[in-house]
Order: sequence, then structure tokens, then C-alpha cells
Amino acid sequence: MTTIFKIKTLRTINSPSDTKITTYMVLVNFKDLPSDFSLEVNPRKPKMNTSVAKQLISAVKATDNVNFDINNRGIVITAKSVHFNTTTSELAVDFDDDPSKYGILDGGHTYTAIIEHRHALSDEMNKFVRLEIIVGEDLDVTALADARNTSAQVSDIALFELDDKFDFIKNAVKSQPYKDDIAFKDNENKPIPVVELLKLMFTFNIKRYPDDSSAPTPAYSAKASVFKDFRKELETDNNIYIKLAPELPKLVELYELIQKEMPQKYNDFKAENGSKGSFGRVRGVTSGQDSKSKFYSDFTHSEISYEISTGFLLPIFGAFRALLKEKNNGELYWLFDPIEIWKACGVRLIQNTFETDTNPQMVGKMKTLWQSNYRIVDSVMKDKLIEKLQSQQ
Repeated sequence: MTTIFKIKTLRTINSPSDTKITTYMVLVNFKDLPSDFSLEVNPRKPKMNTSVAKQLISAVKATDNVNFDINNRGIVITAKSVHFNTTTSELAVDFDDDPSKYGILDGGHTYTAIIEHRHALSDEMNKFVRLEIIVGEDLDVTALADARNTSAQVSDIALFELDDKFDFIKNAVKSQPYKDDIAFKDNENKPIPVVELLKLMFTFNIKRYPDDSSAPTPAYSAKASVFKDFRKELETDNNIYIKLAPELPKLVELYELIQKEMPQKYNDFKAENGSKGSFGRVRGVTSGQDSKSKFYSDFTHSEISYEISTGFLLPIFGAFRALLKEKNNGELYWLFDPIEIWKACGVRLIQNTFETDTNPQMVGKMKTLWQSNYRIVDSVMKDKLIEKLQSQQ
């Protein structure tokens, strides 16, 4: 796709460090700025309700300050090629129909503020914005995004999206109802940050946590550690996350089943001990009836009765790591369906968790609890293996 628009000024800069890269410094009138520039290459979606964005909008609409091109950092664009018509003062920018590589790399907030609010200026008012258009045969878009997006921190997760590092996750959930609800970019207005899926896989990382000698407590206590582990695995030939990705639908199913059934199993364990359960009064649990609010599961957005702290959910969810094994060819498989095992020992897991501590922040970080829950699932699994062997005799 080639976009043609009128400009005020053009300067060409040839890079002395890489002769294949040329930068075009352009000044363009607000009213001439095209409204169809792609923002897909930008690792951060514009979020226009922040204080910084509101200041940008005010600067765009201001009639007493025309020095916008001096005071603003401008917009950085990557393109396949640029051609300037000296007769018409028009610039033709070729984006090559590749929004993953060419488009607005930095300055998305500035661009959005101008496009959405330039109508507030009178026809006589001329305000300009600076464009920095980078053209090169082998542009490293990720490196540019990392270097240029410094006005507000861009997460490593968002930068990885530029290199399609999450494609195997997208493929794994492509048939799931929540596939379009996952946010792979900063400020993307979607309910499921991709790190939530990474947490599920981290919790079942049998490469790092193969048995009950350790526990994946960082899934609750250190989100940065989850991403660090993911990034480390991307550099290996034996990436556990690629192996775990096909199991994401089952992991989500299990997590949400625990989320949904925990209240009843809590009441069941209380009844077994001769007392009346009152799950809604547990610290870290909010009842929909008490708050007059509706609560929904984390991924499929199914309505549930209680909002439950992940400090309670993850140490139980992580126990089912005991069921996941690896074949000689590297493929992962379940010794038993975790849903079946949850039905068999869910009450025991709930009892073990809540009798250990009722402070979700303590529970989520407690290595010994994660380990003891793991042993419960491991014990049930071994009992079922024995039953299976006996039935075959």
C-alpha cells in the first residue's frame, strides 16, 4: 500500500553506520497527515485516557501554541520506500502491504491525538508534526521498537509479539472461545493478558519443576520470573512452552473448574468435619450476593458465584503437574485426565489448603503447601495406576 500526502519540508539522512538504511525527516501539516497509517507494528496500543495522552490532546487542540513540531518528539515510521515529487510537494510512502513490519513504530499516541482532534482547529490554523521515516531492506523492527519506545516502558512481552514469538500460543488456542480475548500488546483493550496463559504453563513446567522437591511459586509471587523463564526457553532447542502449548485448553479447563467448584468442595470438607461451611466469609473470597456484583471466570468469562484470590487457586491447580509426563520423543501426555483426578481428590486439596492457612497471600507463596498438594495428587495417581494394573491381571 502506498500513501501519498502533501508535506512542508523534507530532509534526507543516509546512515554512516549502515548504508542500506535511509531516514527521511519530514514536517507535515496536521490537516495533511493521512488517517490510515497502520499502528500494528507499534508494540504499545495507544491508550488515550492517561494523563500523558490528555496533555497531547490539549497540545493538539491548543490555538495559542503553534510550535507543536518543536515541542513534540514526533512520529517514527518504518517503510519499504519513499518517493518525493518536487513539483507537487507530495510524498509517496510505500508500506508494501505488510503492517507487521511497516507503519508507525513510535509516536502512536501523538498520531492518534492528531487524527482524532485536529478537527477542533480552524481552517486558518497551521500546526505541524515531525515524521521520521526509516527505510531499509533489512530493518530489525523489534530492535527499533525496543530502542525507540522509551517515553513509557514497553514490556518485553509486547516486543516479542513483533517477532511472532507467541504464534505457537495463538495456534494452540485458535479453536477456543477466548482466542480473540488475549492481549499480546501493551494497552490492548482485551481482558486476558498473555502472561495469564504463560502462568498456567509455567505452573506445569515439568522441565523446571519435575517433582515435589520444588514448587512453581513464582507463578503467584513473581510475574516477572514467569516471563524470564519463558524468554530463556525461547533460546533453547528443548522449549518446554512449545510442548505445553497444546495442553493450554486442558489447563484452562482445569483452572476454571477449580475456580467454579472450589466453593462447594470447601463446604463439603467442612461438612465432613461436622461444621457448616461459609466460603464467602473466607479472606480473599468475595461473594456475588454480598457485593451485588457478578463475577466471571478468568478465561471463558463464564459466570461464577465467587471471586477467589489466585493465592488459593494456583497451589491447587499446580498440584496436577504430577499427572503430566514426557515421552521419549519429547511429547507431553497425561497419565490420567486431571479433571477426573480433581473430582477424586478436590475436597482433600481444598481441605489441605485452607487448613494450612486462610491468608491467600501466604498460601500463594508457601512452598510447603504447593508440595503437599502435589503429593496428594501424586498419591491418588499412584492408587489409580495400581487399580489399572490389577484390573489387567
